[in-house]
Amino acid sequence: MTQQERLRYLLEGLVAEYKERNNEHLDIPVSEEEQFTLFRSLCNIRPAGGMSLEWMKIESEYLNILAHEKGIVTINDMKEREPQIYLWQGDITRLSVDAIVNAANNKLLGCFAPNHKCIDNEIHTFAGIELRMECARMTEYMEMPEKTGVARMTYGYNLPAKHVIHTVGPIIQWEVTKEDEALLASCYTECLKLAADTGAESIAFCCLSTGVFRFPQQRAAKIATDTVKQYLDKDSRIKKVIFNVFKDEDLKIYNGLL
Repeated sequence: MTQQERLRYLLEGLVAEYKERNNEHLDIPVSEEEQFTLFRSLCNIRPAGGMSLEWMKIESEYLNILAHEKGIVTINDMKEREPQIYLWQGDITRLSVDAIVNAANNKLLGCFAPNHKCIDNEIHTFAGIELRMECARMTEYMEMPEKTGVARMTYGYNLPAKHVIHTVGPIIQWEVTKEDEALLASCYTECLKLAADTGAESIAFCCLSTGVFRFPQQRAAKIATDTVKQYLDKDSRIKKVIFNVFKDEDLKIYNGLL
């Protein structure tokens, strides 16, 4: 199978499922770019649940090849900024590390908005449908909604990263409070502790709580860098921490702090 044939196969399964669930016809586009957009949309909106073993095998093949086409990035491709700390700008789903951190919502099931460009959506899209399935199994026995400042770990599935650590950061309504700052620091501390407790030695953080959660970027970055440095001083189990940024503005801020 070529990648285009794999994508077509995956879409046929998703479209058939969509039609059965919604009693609504859906055409498969001609162009590969539009097909991928539809594939991502249907994966985003579908509830947690499996497909046939053959479908999931093809999805794994497709996403793994896609990951290599995008380019897998390792710590060896980065420059150490401070002892054990690295800064990298780009797509977090390309990173081959023990764990990447997902800025999750309090339902812990991923982003259901079709093709939304948030980290949560990106991670679930390129990990594959098994990630939402594991999240659903995990939350079935938890008190929900998830509390802010807590960390949960799943496998990374079709991502280059071995694991995903999901944490819900504080949402800023008006002014940033001391409690908001403490909760954001807790996100970093709990992610590091969970990673260390489960044997992970390398972890990559996105810019938690910024963006749609409205935590001011400069303040959030200062909390992030201070918290990580304090943790590394106390716990030697974590060997490498990456601050992953996407926007040029965040790169400039972290460049000033490291």
